[in-house]
Amino acid sequence: MRERQVSEPVVVITGSSRGIGRAAAELMAQRGYRVVVSSRSAESCEPVAEAIRAAGGQAHAIACHIGHEDQLEQLVLGTVERFGRLDAVVMNAASNPVYGSSDQVDRKAFDLIMGNNVYSAMRMAHCARAHLKKAGGGAVVLVSSIAGLFGNRQIGVYGMSKAAENQLVRNLALELGGDGIRVNAVAPGLVKTDFAQALLADERMVRYFESTTPLRRLAEPADIARVIAFLCGPDSGWLSGQVITADGGLSVTGGF
Repeated sequence: MRERQVSEPVVVITGSSRGIGRAAAELMAQRGYRVVVSSRSAESCEPVAEAIRAAGGQAHAIACHIGHEDQLEQLVLGTVERFGRLDAVVMNAASNPVYGSSDQVDRKAFDLIMGNNVYSAMRMAHCARAHLKKAGGGAVVLVSSIAGLFGNRQIGVYGMSKAAENQLVRNLALELGGDGIRVNAVAPGLVKTDFAQALLADERMVRYFESTTPLRRLAEPADIARVIAFLCGPDSGWLSGQVITADGGLSVTGGF
């Protein structure tokens, strides 16, 4: 049996002022979701919400620094206060301040990466749990990365955090499943976003990914947004605890 279809469901998406998060916000608004756009500053969120409203959708902007637990709580409460319910949470925001060998990563940077990429996702899911349950169950979707599946000389610690995030998905699926809440992740390869600019700036790296990926191109944010929307919606109602690799086939070549 398919998961029930909710009229005008509500989704909150962190890191949705640009890139994958923005693409997901715009797509889900087109599909009838009421969307809460969130990132660190209201100034970056509001233009996205305005664009969604101008296109006929429903959107509201709430600033949230994912590294601050109280702000995660306020993001959830503000969403419910605005729209009266919560049906899906997308944890897209992430941090990666260091490119290079792990010996270049000090404790402060390590804690920042692990805190923002893993702990904040865990806390956000638990903050949302009661509201998702009240709405009859729902979906938590984490945006992971294939960096969590392979070793990498440039983004190794980021990859460690994404591997931990993949395990978090499995644990949360166990913990929240009794409330009818599904927890899954999408693991993209290299996507054309500002977040990946340090990699995209290297033309040799871009050519390598384009030639190695079976589909012979890099991902656009919209490619990943469609997977996120699927995982939030009723057609994925029997999926939980899964990490969906969305990389154009790159991972089957055996390297990242």
